[in-house]
Amino acid sequence: MAPSATNLIKPEPTERPVTDSQVVMNEMVLPNDANVLGNVLGGHVMHLMDMCAAMSAMRHCRKVVVTASVDHLSFVHPVKVGELMILKASVNYADHTSMEVGVRIEAEQPLTGEKRHTSSAYLTFVALDERGRPTPVPKVVPVTEDDKRRFEAARSRREDRLRRMKGEGNQPPGE
Repeated sequence: MAPSATNLIKPEPTERPVTDSQVVMNEMVLPNDANVLGNVLGGHVMHLMDMCAAMSAMRHCRKVVVTASVDHLSFVHPVKVGELMILKASVNYADHTSMEVGVRIEAEQPLTGEKRHTSSAYLTFVALDERGRPTPVPKVVPVTEDDKRRFEAARSRREDRLRRMKGEGNQPPGE
């Protein structure tokens, strides 16, 4: 007797390692991406960060996700026209329906290979079901020491976000 279609569906995992969510994107900065000083526009950087982080969140939960918040974004150094932007993202922490994704950007001088950290951000995403409602996501399993450090820092940031939101009378996204 052949197995039924329902027997072929794998159950959704309740946990995933950080490596399952890792994303690396590369982008060359062109003149139309820059301001009059030849630096990439901050809004363009934010767009790329959001896209990279969304792909990471989707890889973690294998669901449609939406950006709920940007907790922290810092521009450390400008990225110049002609340089490469290397964006790296992974899910640091997940709880119920939301995930914190960390994104780090480095600029690379393509002729020398020299790299420098240019910006970082923490974004929160909420997973949605077929009806567009928040839906549970797998927990993060931190494996390496870096994973564990990021996991604990993200948990602390989440607690801070929830305290701030309650103090402002807001409902946390997806909760």
